[in-house]
Amino acid sequence: MDKKQAVDMANSKWWEDKTAKEIAEFQLVENLLCMPFDVFHKAVEEWLGRPVWTHEFASPEELLAEGHGENHTRSMEDVIKKAQELIGDKPIIIVEHQPNN
Repeated sequence: MDKKQAVDMANSKWWEDKTAKEIAEFQLVENLLCMPFDVFHKAVEEWLGRPVWTHEFASPEELLAEGHGENHTRSMEDVIKKAQELIGDKPIIIVEHQPNN
């Protein structure tokens, strides 16, 4: 898919009649974002049944594997450990997420 196709797809709002699983599975394998990021993020969280940290999108194959039951659901400890691997010895600040209802 090229940039124009991704923009056209986003403008079509194709995701409005799709399930969270359909949205997540499509966008996790597509390199270009074809919808607003908040829609994508919400769909992945709904599909996985847990909060998903932004840095986790750097490994879409891991999110897909989790969604397909091929690896365990990440605990908070797993997420922090992965973040530490990515950023080294920099401090990690955790802020409670309040979803929009």
